[in-house]
Amino acid sequence: MTTVNRPESTNRRAAASRARAHRPATQRLRDQAGEVTKDLAEMANIASDAVQENLGQMREDASEYFEQGRDQVYKAEHTLEQFIRNQPVKSILIAAGVGLCLGHFWKHR
Repeated sequence: MTTVNRPESTNRRAAASRARAHRPATQRLRDQAGEVTKDLAEMANIASDAVQENLGQMREDASEYFEQGRDQVYKAEHTLEQFIRNQPVKSILIAAGVGLCLGHFWKHR
């Protein structure tokens, strides 16, 4: 049975399709498993790239937050120093009160 109107490339594809259909099921399964393995390897590479990109962004964000936190600590330290210099007696009384409270809690523990 030959086809007259079909181009030669279509006949080749049809022949290849028939040949695949006649291969043993174990061989077809083995071939399909190979394709799945390749696809999984490619997916793993893509996932690895995505993780690397996200990790880089997280590092940048963490560095920025660290800088902001450090600036806030410096500002708080400066504010505390200014308060102590401007009101030394009040600062000593506050420190003594905090010390008494901590001592009281520590004693009853």
